[in-house]
Amino acid sequence: MTDLSLQKRLAAEILGVGVSRIWIDPMRIDEVVDAITREEVRKLIKDGVIGVKPVHGNSRARWRKRHLQRVKGRRRGHGKRKGAKYARLDKKEVWMNRIRKIRRYLRYLRDHGVIDRKTYRRLYMLAKGGTFHSLSSLKMYMVEKGILKEAR
Repeated sequence: MTDLSLQKRLAAEILGVGVSRIWIDPMRIDEVVDAITREEVRKLIKDGVIGVKPVHGNSRARWRKRHLQRVKGRRRGHGKRKGAKYARLDKKEVWMNRIRKIRRYLRYLRDHGVIDRKTYRRLYMLAKGGTFHSLSSLKMYMVEKGILKEAR
């Protein structure tokens, strides 16, 4: 195989692109080997023997495939997490979701006559104080204290 590095370099400088984007017609390599001046290379460019390859973009196919997996919940394990626990999930939002769920359940019990207003208010204030870590812990507390017969 003949060394065309000089011709490629000259063509790249003339066309203002990188050496890797220079294309040489494989059927007319013998003409290119003889061209050693800029003028001869310019003539070959004009004749279409030497050309420029199109710019390549980055393929998004691999990204799309990974993204679909992440949408399904894959590739999101402990090893992939960079931020701190509460950088990824706000403490306040966690609290809001928990307290809303507990209060909704207490309202349901009060409105359906399972607990009276006084018990509702006492449990409401305990919930506000952070006594219950989840709805299940509220239910366990109510069963222990005999407010509920069994957790609903």
